[in-house]
Amino acid sequence: MENNITNILVCGIGGQGVMTATEILAEAAIAEGHDAKKTEVAGMAQRGGVVTSHLRFGPKVLSPQIAPGTVHVLLGFEAAEALRWSAYLRPDGLALVNDSRLVPPVVEIGLFEYPADPIGDMRAAGIHTVSFDAATIASDLGDLRLGNTVMLGAIADHLPFSADVLLRCIEARFAKKGVAIVELNRSAFAAGRAAAAQEAVPA
Repeated sequence: MENNITNILVCGIGGQGVMTATEILAEAAIAEGHDAKKTEVAGMAQRGGVVTSHLRFGPKVLSPQIAPGTVHVLLGFEAAEALRWSAYLRPDGLALVNDSRLVPPVVEIGLFEYPADPIGDMRAAGIHTVSFDAATIASDLGDLRLGNTVMLGAIADHLPFSADVLLRCIEARFAKKGVAIVELNRSAFAAGRAAAAQEAVPA
């Protein structure tokens, strides 16, 4: 990694927790002593709009803006959005993608055609893509909102620090909501890690 800077791009649809996930990742990086800078762009302010978030961390970060072709990990909360932002990945970059289909408003109003197989398109382009159904994992745990933590679990083993650091930041985020919520998020985190690890194993 040039200058020991890690570049992470998180993308998805409003309401999925893209910005919260980026905040927690930044908190974990800072807890490990890194300088961290992030920026968020909401394509539409209302719930359901396209959302992207850039996060850069390392010994010293001057700008939060990530240049195309320099992303180490693309965390895609929605498959078509992951495809749209995949040009930002380095040649050796990794895409971790929730493959449950969630059609964004830009498709519904005719500005963007939803690809037939976004995951397949990414793999055909030679992108190292690990996909899993975060929405179903979250639903099976009893709450779709856990999808955010499932995604954080998926990226946990692809960061330059221990997954435990990230988990502690998640636990701290939900501590005020009680032990039961913390335990649910621990389960979601573990399920996300397991899903990403399982899919990453070559067939």
